[in-house]
Amino acid sequence: MRPMNSFFLSDPGRSRLKYRLQRWLLTPLRRRILIIALFLVSAGAGAWVFLSDETRLESVHQLVVDLRSAIEQSPEFMVQLISVDGASPEVSREIHEMLPLEFPISSFDLDLDSIREQISALSVVKEARVRIRHRGILQVDVTERVAVVIWRTAEGLRLLDDEGEITGSLQFRHERPDLAIIAGFGANAHVREALELISAAEPFRERLRGLVRVGERRWDVFLNRGQRIMLPADEPIPALERVIALSDADDMMERDLQLVDMRLSNRPTIRMSDQAVRAWWQIQEHNRSQLQRSN
Repeated sequence: MRPMNSFFLSDPGRSRLKYRLQRWLLTPLRRRILIIALFLVSAGAGAWVFLSDETRLESVHQLVVDLRSAIEQSPEFMVQLISVDGASPEVSREIHEMLPLEFPISSFDLDLDSIREQISALSVVKEARVRIRHRGILQVDVTERVAVVIWRTAEGLRLLDDEGEITGSLQFRHERPDLAIIAGFGANAHVREALELISAAEPFRERLRGLVRVGERRWDVFLNRGQRIMLPADEPIPALERVIALSDADDMMERDLQLVDMRLSNRPTIRMSDQAVRAWWQIQEHNRSQLQRSN
């Protein structure tokens, strides 16, 4: 029999909690997690103790500021000049003047998106790309809008590109004799259609004065000698080609006509000038007189 006092001695075996903890630590992943957690807790506690002093905290902050400044001001990140490609001399000069940049400047202080938006805001600029090249060059690539027609407005002459965007202005028509003139309210919204009509009117190129947008729905073609071709709202190019074909066949537009109305494709109408009407009536009166004398 066991002695009576053995019931009062501690059990030399492992406790259940210690046993479970040892079993849990048998997995390598769990041991790594425990070690990392203990390290993070120790590091956090040490950092909290270190930074609880305001003097130390200010020193750390100043160290970070100095380190950042040293990196930003290093030669590798300094921009020395700006290069503008794809722009005319006038536009390039305007871009240089509009950007308030004092070189050298750190690339960290440049807002490339803002610079691109400022340049793109110029009416003559269709697209702008901004980037920093090696050797500290701020590269600006510009695609300019190309004027294709002159838009006559109440405020003056405006240059338009093929999208109807204003690219500049003119004081006198003869400054751009290579461009055709369009007019009328809303004409700038239909530049491409106007260009197609101008191309179709190539046989009248020497006589073409311009196009006028009427009622924001159709075009009139104006030739010299005060002649006018009224085109329909739908399919204006075939109507214009029909007038050109008639003119080629019997020199219709070389006659003393004032207006050719093609708005009704199945019933075109012409109007002679007042002088031609008077001459026609004089001829009719003369023929009538000759007929009466013969009778």
